[in-house]
Amino acid sequence: MILHDAVRVLVANWDGSYTVPSRGLYPHQWSWDSAFIAIGHAQWAPRRARSELLSLFGAQWDDGRVPHIVFNPKVPDGAYFPGPDFWQTRVPSGAATSGIVQPPVHALAAWKTHLAEPDPAFLRRIYPRLVAQQEFLRTARRSAEGLISIVHPWESGMDNSPAWDLPLSVVQDDRPAGFVRRDLDAVNADERPTDRDYERYVALARAYRDSGYRRAGAFHIEDPLFNTAYGVAESVLAKIAQELGLDPEPHEREAAAVTAAMVEHLYDGGLFQPRDLVTGRLIESSSAAGLTPLMLPGLPDEVADALIATALDRFALKDGVLPSFSPSAPEFDSVRYWRGPSWINLTWLVWQGLKDRRPDLAVPLADGMLSLLMHSGFREYFDPFTYRGHGCSDFSWSAALLLDVVTEHGLDSVPAPGREVGEEAGSVGESDEVSDQVLA
Repeated sequence: MILHDAVRVLVANWDGSYTVPSRGLYPHQWSWDSAFIAIGHAQWAPRRARSELLSLFGAQWDDGRVPHIVFNPKVPDGAYFPGPDFWQTRVPSGAATSGIVQPPVHALAAWKTHLAEPDPAFLRRIYPRLVAQQEFLRTARRSAEGLISIVHPWESGMDNSPAWDLPLSVVQDDRPAGFVRRDLDAVNADERPTDRDYERYVALARAYRDSGYRRAGAFHIEDPLFNTAYGVAESVLAKIAQELGLDPEPHEREAAAVTAAMVEHLYDGGLFQPRDLVTGRLIESSSAAGLTPLMLPGLPDEVADALIATALDRFALKDGVLPSFSPSAPEFDSVRYWRGPSWINLTWLVWQGLKDRRPDLAVPLADGMLSLLMHSGFREYFDPFTYRGHGCSDFSWSAALLLDVVTEHGLDSVPAPGREVGEEAGSVGESDEVSDQVLA
């Protein structure tokens, strides 16, 4: 009963106004997780989808940034590191948050939520907050090339990617680590970043915190996935603006500008690459993040065709499962966090970019996502060869995006084990009331 199991995971991880990624390892609210989760909620409980996004944006900073974590004050201080005591922040709502951001996929989530159950009042509330999020990125993170930069691997969403090995190698920390890893209590060490990786993550976060969350340090990168999310957000904001009777042209112009800047500065040899602003050079990487610009509606056809050729050649896309890093690269690891495993959210982003451009490839990719989930359940990530699940169990965005894939892809294409739940899926409803406080 995979559709019912997906809803069961989302109900179990619901925390009153938002959904935790997993009860054990991730007990707070995560930024881009909530966006993906809202997309799934929209297919069975649109009110929860609206609550998910409004709850997150309730912790938006005055400067417009949407923090990558909003901490639950009911969770014991030592249950997650780095926690509130490390970040030392407090927003006007009283929430404790981190000080960094994640890819801005929230406008897309808000639009898909509205399409599932049109609600102009929701759009009117969320639109200015989404605009402020984009304005923060333009003001605080725009480079001379017109692209948006990130200052920490956690901001990429793909923090342990081999793409970051070179820029992280120069990060020095002359202070004792002073932390206890909590992730290894829930997940095998072979599937997680190394201790040295975490030391560098903490050093970068501490340096950014000590700058008042203003200055980039040793890690300063133009990331293809982040800029794709930013550009797609502008395209979607144009649609939202038009729906609200506002002028879409500024958003359309910005989407076109960032797409052009990405093609000029990040595209290289059939794949988009990160650019290290410290050295001024592109990072030669085999990350599947470089395929996500397929989502950009203004991407030139010849560039899109080259990306698709790369996906088929270096990522074996025709097999229907997308590894997060090319299996032909020496850094590839099929089970370690973001160094090769297949992730449902990354695959979903590339799938979004293929649905109109190459439906013949989008269909097997959707089938591949469903096959992974039916084989191993709602795991955090998957071995792209064996389909074995790794990381957390009952992971929220895996469950949420299944609901979206099934809705868009159609049950007729779901492999056999999933067919039996088709008739019963319609009986799933929004049985629990969502807090009116968030939606007020």
